[in-house]
Amino acid sequence: MAEAPLLDIEEEVRSLQLDSADCASEINGLINPEDARPEEVEKVDEMEKDSDDKVTVSSQEVQAELPKVKDKEVPAPEDVEAVVEMEQYNKKRHLNVVFIGHVDAGKSTTGGQILFLSGQVDDRTIQKYEKEAKDKSRESCDVNSILAAGLENSFYLEKLVTIVYYMNLVYSFADTNGWYMAYIMDTNEEERVKGKTVEVGRAHFETETTRFTILDAPGHKSYVPNMISGASQADIGVLVISARKGEFETGYERGGQTREHVQLAKTLGVSKLLVVVNKMDEPTVNWSKERYDEIESKMIPFLKASGYNVKKDVQFLPISGLMGTNMKTRLDKAVCPWWNGPCLFEALDSIEVPPRDPNGPLRMPIIDKFKDMGTVVMGKVESGSVMEGDTLLVMPNKTQVKVLSVFCDENKVRRAGPGENVRVKLSGIDDEDILSGFVLSSVARPIFAVTEFDAQLQILELLDNAIFTAGYKAVLHIHSVVEECEIVQLLQQIDPKTRKPMKKKVLFVKNGAIVLCRVQVNNLICVEKFSDFPQLGRFTLRTEGKTVAVGKVTELPSGSNF
Repeated sequence: MAEAPLLDIEEEVRSLQLDSADCASEINGLINPEDARPEEVEKVDEMEKDSDDKVTVSSQEVQAELPKVKDKEVPAPEDVEAVVEMEQYNKKRHLNVVFIGHVDAGKSTTGGQILFLSGQVDDRTIQKYEKEAKDKSRESCDVNSILAAGLENSFYLEKLVTIVYYMNLVYSFADTNGWYMAYIMDTNEEERVKGKTVEVGRAHFETETTRFTILDAPGHKSYVPNMISGASQADIGVLVISARKGEFETGYERGGQTREHVQLAKTLGVSKLLVVVNKMDEPTVNWSKERYDEIESKMIPFLKASGYNVKKDVQFLPISGLMGTNMKTRLDKAVCPWWNGPCLFEALDSIEVPPRDPNGPLRMPIIDKFKDMGTVVMGKVESGSVMEGDTLLVMPNKTQVKVLSVFCDENKVRRAGPGENVRVKLSGIDDEDILSGFVLSSVARPIFAVTEFDAQLQILELLDNAIFTAGYKAVLHIHSVVEECEIVQLLQQIDPKTRKPMKKKVLFVKNGAIVLCRVQVNNLICVEKFSDFPQLGRFTLRTEGKTVAVGKVTELPSGSNF
């Protein structure tokens, strides 16, 4: 009886030794030979043959294998992966695409469909937007909207109610709801309630070769200044036209936004244009080649008159932004037998734009600023590159700042080149000292800051009974600057045929005239000569909500850098 406890104690000691041995083997990364597979046992035998100094890796050797960063902490594995991803990200070319056109042409819906087709928005989000659109009564047009229009004649009201009823039947039968697709781009509550884009929506998508930033410009005439802001950041434009009976005509008529948007886009540097004829699936159109050809035949002369080379710089194609037809994949012949051209994604991918110089002097017009653990400015790099650690100038107030970090889209990068839309965190300046229209500029060659400059203007359409002469006042839009200005002197009128200055003295000009004049503003603004930096030297003049002239900066006062 006395021996039993001793045996128990010995067994416990043995089990403890085995447990400790197991722990030690786990710590040293060894495998128990009894539990291991044959190939693992061979590895263990080889390790045992090696000397202890080869088995044990010193902490110094581990550190030597890790990537080194000058005077900075070594990034964690996730950071290293992010840097690798960023290198891949930067290999793709980047283009800014502005969607322009008359109100209700389907710009936001088309932009939302692009994001959905490219995988930027999931089905659950779409269902959420669809429910939200129905809750806000944006699913389709309704009787209440007609009543609100003040139609008192019962005969016409009855007819309209009948039309609306059948339209709603068509939309519900097709299970299509354009408003919820527009919600992807129209994130503002005001925009969703009104069904109109107010601010410039911004989103991103990628194809195999290109990263795109979508700029969804408002189509309503009340928000043209916002459209100008969006178009001034764009490299290429997508002009969305509604094929629905009456809608194309409304936008194309004098005073329609299709016309004004095209003229503004050309003036603001949108050199390439995709003209998408939208709503081709609409019951009154039904992919009609006659309707498509009619729209194309009317648009081509106007595009030529606006300065576009239609053969080189313009491409037409039919789509349905609501259904996503002819957008990511080509049209099915069963749907539209007469179309043999590309789909929208292919057309966007094939557009070539002039190369930009990443080594030129930095020019980044600031479109917005906010506070986030420092001062952050937003804008598009028009020239040069911006890099972490750079010392730059904020013009025109000549404040020297240091770049703390740079973000492209939502990704942190070390460097961003021309054409990129970026957020830059700065030190050395408070956000209250920055205004929209200021420019982040290189120290060695800063941008010009002026209150007066000479320009060549083309008069589009003056207001009734207005005379364009010295003393004429308007609102100047140049890159992200919006400033009141005055024409202080008419210098020369240009002959539209010979493009040479006329000899006779000019006192006033009419619609369609080209004139050299001197423009004056009250506050310092940042501009460049059009010949040096086209994006910072082209502008528009607007009065009472209407674009009256477009122009380019030809001369600047000497010594206006500092």
